Amino acid sequence: MSALSPYVGKTVTVITSDGRLFIGTLQGFDQTTNLILQSAKERIIVPDNATETLDLGLYLLRGESVVLCGLVDDEIEASIDWEKVRGMKLKEARLPKR
Repeated sequence: MSALSPYVGKTVTVITSDGRLFIGTLQGFDQTTNLILQSAKERIIVPDNATETLDLGLYLLRGESVVLCGLVDDEIEASIDWEKVRGMKLKEARLPKR
């Protein structure tokens, strides 16, 4: 049994290796963590503009890009005004001194 089995049919959030944020109902998965999301949406959170939500419908995420998959608390999700959410600018990365 996979750790994702209890999530099937429930709303999940998925973060990918390139930093994208998806939300949808997990319909299925396979041994390489390819995920099928129904009623999928992508949230684009940036510092200077309102959060943009793109409706994607049925969506397949490749397992090699999945970093995190977690359950969504529907009450908390419904209480968030995503129009007001802003991201923070990240500091520049520096290489360690040798």
